[in-house]
Amino acid sequence: MKNIRNFCIIAHIDHGKSTLADRLLEFTKTIQVTGGQMLDDMDLEKERGITIKSHAIQMEYMYKGENYILNLIDTPGHVDFSYEVSRSIAACEGALLIVDASQGVQAQTISNLYMAIEHDLEIIPVINKCDMASAMPDEVEDEIIELLGVKRESIIRASGKTGMGVEEILAAVIERIPCPIGDEEAPLQALIFDSVFNSFRGIIAYFKITNGVIHTGDKVKFFNTGKEYAADEIGVLRMDMIPRKELRTGDVGYIISGIKTSKEVKVGDTITHIARPCSNVIPGFEEVKPMVFAGVYPIEAEEFEDLRASLEKLQLNDASLTFQPESSLALGFGFRCGFLGLLHMEIVQERLDREFDMNVITTVPNVSYQIYDKQGNMTEVHNPGGMPDPTLIDHIDEPYIKASVITTTDYIGPIMTLCLGKRGELVKQEYISGNRVEIYYDMPLGEIVIDFYDKLKSISKGYASFDYHPSGFRPSKLVKLDILLNGEAVDALCTLTHVDNAYDLGKRMCEKLKELIPRQQFDIAIQAAIGAKIISRETIKAVRKDVTAKCYGGDISRKRKLLEKQKKGKKRMKQIGNVEVPQKAFLAVLKLD
Repeated sequence: MKNIRNFCIIAHIDHGKSTLADRLLEFTKTIQVTGGQMLDDMDLEKERGITIKSHAIQMEYMYKGENYILNLIDTPGHVDFSYEVSRSIAACEGALLIVDASQGVQAQTISNLYMAIEHDLEIIPVINKCDMASAMPDEVEDEIIELLGVKRESIIRASGKTGMGVEEILAAVIERIPCPIGDEEAPLQALIFDSVFNSFRGIIAYFKITNGVIHTGDKVKFFNTGKEYAADEIGVLRMDMIPRKELRTGDVGYIISGIKTSKEVKVGDTITHIARPCSNVIPGFEEVKPMVFAGVYPIEAEEFEDLRASLEKLQLNDASLTFQPESSLALGFGFRCGFLGLLHMEIVQERLDREFDMNVITTVPNVSYQIYDKQGNMTEVHNPGGMPDPTLIDHIDEPYIKASVITTTDYIGPIMTLCLGKRGELVKQEYISGNRVEIYYDMPLGEIVIDFYDKLKSISKGYASFDYHPSGFRPSKLVKLDILLNGEAVDALCTLTHVDNAYDLGKRMCEKLKELIPRQQFDIAIQAAIGAKIISRETIKAVRKDVTAKCYGGDISRKRKLLEKQKKGKKRMKQIGNVEVPQKAFLAVLKLD
């Protein structure tokens, strides 16, 4: 056990974690690197150049004549996948904190660092991309010293591209990170930190053993669900899964036991023996809190059960996804899904399409609100369609977040304008070093859900970094904005919005829908309403045939008769015709600017 080291790599998005992980794997001769991030194996990750899933892999390394086993977990850097990072941290004793030599410390670096410190991990600071022309390693060292309070000589300078500093990193991992502590004689205790669905072998769970030993064929049970299985195959994770006869305390590995239903495996659960169970579960693993909610509906109504199965399988691999069934008048039966952010929502939609071949419609994302009635009872509402009658509501509380934005001083003005426009309140600003400043805001989550992150990146030319934490609920003046087509409310398009923004939003939505809804044989009235009050209207004119073309000469009354006849037909059509809202219209509401 004294020769095992478990560590993860944490950093802000795009600071070169996966490239550096490749160099470590190459140096320890674990794999031949053939170009491109080896651990990012999903097509989506390769296309977008981001890590979405944490990846665990085992390396062996000879150091001073002794053989060491190093278990490395490469983690995502985007704020939407911070739950992946928290799970990886729970399975490690140390972390490599990577900072880009040309970008310096950014928002996600700091929040991932605090997460690691809370779990008492040994932190090894590494400055990456030191070979670049724009690198400023000395300034970045000062920032790290200020942040961590470490000695200057303990910071390693490296480059994932050239392989500089890789030996020092491996030496530091072995010398500075403690070996796992645990008792091999104690009852088995293993923490599940991830799982994946395999259509041939059932569900494969990844775990780290904190106490005890597990052998192939052992009878095990999962603590929280109480289900019992036989360990058909256990082993370690290299690029492929390599079976082993036994795994001991401190090892990270996988277990296959022919589990078919996804509800039986919970990330954060504890595995133990049936014959000699442990007395308590492994602590330090919190439930995920989704931030953004959206309805996901199958395009074909009969695919509802397939969609449920697909979401369950996806949830195994992405534990931060939550869902429950709901129905909508416009879209039929579907699910109300909870996501950690907009990128997460987009990735889930893409993965449903690619991995499970599911075509889905996603509604406008929103957040959860607490609605208090006149008697003082509170109900939590996740979508505007579930709101009670306005006459019964006393007040509505909406979720707030504590946002921190790190930027250079050049962009403070535009960023402040953006945050104030989103009803943000400035808490404080601190200078980190030189011309870099961290600005703290209290903001309503509902305002940043739709396009805040994109706008922040565009006004700061990609330099500003953003991170947030929920900070509770506050009362707010919100109204429900309905969109009516020919007097019928479309529940998938209604939104909850602040009183001050309602008129402007209603007008823009009507104008946008007028462009997107195709013309029919009858007039379509698009209206925005708050309660019974119509605040905006646009009309899509009917497609008309020239019925008077065959009248030449003669009395005007003949023309009028034909036009009246046509008018009656249009009226009748309007009563039975229904308006199809294209998928583009649901998405366009998100990008109104």
